[in-house]
Formats: sequence, structure tokens, C-alpha cells
Amino acid sequence: MIPRALTIAGSDSGGGAGIQADLKTFAALGVHGMSAITSITAQNTVEVTMVYDLPVELIREQIRVVVRDIGVDAVKTGMLHTPEIIGAVASELRGISTPIVVDPVMIAKSGARLLREDAVKTLVEELIPLAYVITPNALEAEALSGIRIRDLESQKKAAKIISELGARGVVVKGGHIEGERAADVLYFEGEFRIYEAERIEARTTHGTGCTFASAIAAELAKRRSIFEAVENAKRFVTDAIKYGFQVGAGSGPVNPVGKLLRDAERFRVLEVMREAVRRIEKNRIFMEAIPECQMNLCMAIPGARDLEDVAGVPGRIVRHPDGPRASDHPWFSASRHVARALLKALEYDPEMRAAMNMRYNPKFIDAARRLGWIVSYYDRRLEPEDVKRIEGGTIPWGVGEAIKNAGGKVPDIVYHEGDWGKEPMIIIFGRDAFEVLEKAEKLLRVVLEEGEE
Repeated sequence: MIPRALTIAGSDSGGGAGIQADLKTFAALGVHGMSAITSITAQNTVEVTMVYDLPVELIREQIRVVVRDIGVDAVKTGMLHTPEIIGAVASELRGISTPIVVDPVMIAKSGARLLREDAVKTLVEELIPLAYVITPNALEAEALSGIRIRDLESQKKAAKIISELGARGVVVKGGHIEGERAADVLYFEGEFRIYEAERIEARTTHGTGCTFASAIAAELAKRRSIFEAVENAKRFVTDAIKYGFQVGAGSGPVNPVGKLLRDAERFRVLEVMREAVRRIEKNRIFMEAIPECQMNLCMAIPGARDLEDVAGVPGRIVRHPDGPRASDHPWFSASRHVARALLKALEYDPEMRAAMNMRYNPKFIDAARRLGWIVSYYDRRLEPEDVKRIEGGTIPWGVGEAIKNAGGKVPDIVYHEGDWGKEPMIIIFGRDAFEVLEKAEKLLRVVLEEGEE
């Protein structure tokens, strides 16, 4: 049976936090998600303008019906605005013998209070003692423990104090604490564990707390240990921030399905690349395109940021007596030169996701212009000294110059005429690998047919 997780939390009309973030997280982690909505908020990335609390009996009934019919393997609580709501939720959860993850949502990222001041006492007395693990951020941990949190030692101290309120485990998150790395401290049944991750400088942090807590709940629903659950959740929320959406004027939402979609896109890109390589190997006309330094074809996933997001041919495409041959199967990080050119082009046009280098021939350039293509050029001799000192900096600089020369539009073809010890080269750009091959084949046929005439 598929693992089942229930979120009991508020609704975020901006889609970044609350049950919206929780359900996306459950789905991304392979868990069936259910929800009991406690409050409806009107909010965006900047502010919370209104909170409407649902009737307590309706909240109770939402919990009862899903437990009675579907069952629950883990529960996550989020925004519980009033003492009455906390009391009702605690009353229902006392009859459920599954791990409960309590996210003590107190203040929204915009600064709005999501837990009334008169509800803190009820939270401490009725809900925290039911928690398998509670996940306060540094500010929430300060409010619950009564101590200032500035470093790992104070995180540990706060976690131990909060555990004395009755929670079996406590994670004091370190996202609000300054430092090069974000460290979370787990205190569980007398044992400390520290989980660190890179600190990502991004505006896409709305919903991090909800996503982290619901990821722990999802992992617990899959029967992971608390140590595995927190570790996996830490990695998951880091990816969700990394692939977040920069929408709105404030803190943009995290993207719980970002890595899932990225992995799916990687698979699709490899499928296209493998078929494109097969087409090259079946068509001897591409022998005319292979330069002395060999040829490579690359394609990037949507939103590619670095070489790991670009698939190419390891060892490149080479000349063989039987025709063009790929040295190996396409894979990511397999190209440097063509991939760097492509990444630069993507900065100007995210739709131009493929590129291929081919040997320089003035006839190819003339034919491209006659076909009405956009053709641009850069002179390697004009490369600034500071760029030359950067490894791999020449090609991005050159492609950038060629795009500027084309009025900011990514050309069909960028070429240079070489430099001392550098072979002249043509790069063809397209929306995918198939379009690049179609352009290259069309160019080759035009030049070859003219030669026959």
C-alpha cells in the first residue's frame, strides 16, 4: 500500500507554503497526501492580508473521515491559529498511533502572526507532548526555550530544553542563523545529530519550514528512521530552494517538485541526444562537418545552470572509415567547449537548448546568409587579458560578443576564424538537438550541391 500522510495546516493562497507546499512535497516523495485545512489565508509573497479560521468541528471532521477510511502513516501539523484549533487537533491526534511532526508555525515570512499569542500556551501543553518530532526555526525555538540562539551550541541547548516539554525529538533549524553553511540540530532521545547543507543565497525561501516538516513526515510514513527522515528532508528542502520560483515582489516560493522535474528532463534530453547521435552516424554527409578537433553535439535541460545540466558526447564525434562515430553514449558533463557556448546562449534565450560545433568553411557562412539565417562572428584576437586568465572563459566571452553583435538575439550560427594555435570554428544553435542537425544537414547539402554544379 502506498504510504499515507496527513497535513493539518492552513491554506496559502499564494501557493508557496501551507497545505499547498505540503501536498506537493508528499507527491514528490511518493506519498499519498491528505489534508485537513485549519485556516484560509489571503497572502502573496509580500504580505498576509486576511486570516479566516474554519469552524473547529469542520477541522475535526476532516481529520476523522480520512483516518476512518484511508488511514494515516504520518501526520504533519502546520498553522494552528487559535487555542481552540490546537485543542481540537490535539484531541483528534491522541487517538492516532502514528508519528506526528509538529511545525510550530508562529510568524509568516512576511511578519504576520500565524499563531495567536494566547495560543502558545495551548501549543506547549497539548500538542508538543504528542510530537514525535517538532521542527522550530531559530526564532520559534527562542520563543519556546527562552534562550537566544546564535550558534550550534545554543541550538543544542534549545533543542534539549524544548524536548523537556514532551516532544520525543526536536530539530532546531539553522536557516536564520548566520554562517557559510545552514546547520540543523536534531535531538532525539538523548542523542544529537547535526545536518549541514550549503547556504543558498536565493529569494526563493517561502515555504521552507512547511516543506521541511512535511518531507520528514513523508519519510516517516515510508518507515524511515528519524535520522534518515531528517537527513533526506534536509537534502530535499535544499533542492526545493535551489529550484524555487522567483515570482512576486517578496520571497518567492520553494519548488518541492523541482528536482523531480529536473531528473525527468535529464532523461528526456538523453533520449533526444541518443536518437540524434544515431542520425549522425547513419548519415555520411556529417563527415564534411567534423573539424580537426572533432565534433560534439550538446543539449541542455530547461533552466540549465552549469555543465552538469548539459548532455554531450564523451570523447566527441570522430571520423571513422564507416562514417561519423560517437566515441561513447551521450551523458551529462561530457562536453566543455560546446556546452559552455550553449550555457552562454541560454542566458539570452532559454529556448535555444542545443548546439553543435562544425569545421569552419567560408562557404558554410555564405550559404547560411543566403538561407536567411542569423549569422554572427567574434574575433578571438580581441579577447581581453582578464578573460584569457579565466579557464574556459574564452568561448562564453566570444559567444556573448557574437550575440551582442546580433542585437541580443542568439544567432543560428556563431563563428570565429581562429587565433594562434586555435582552429577556426562554427557553432550552430537550435531549440533541440534535432533542429541543430536539420540546420547542419541543410547547410552541408547546399554547399555540396553547389560544389557539384
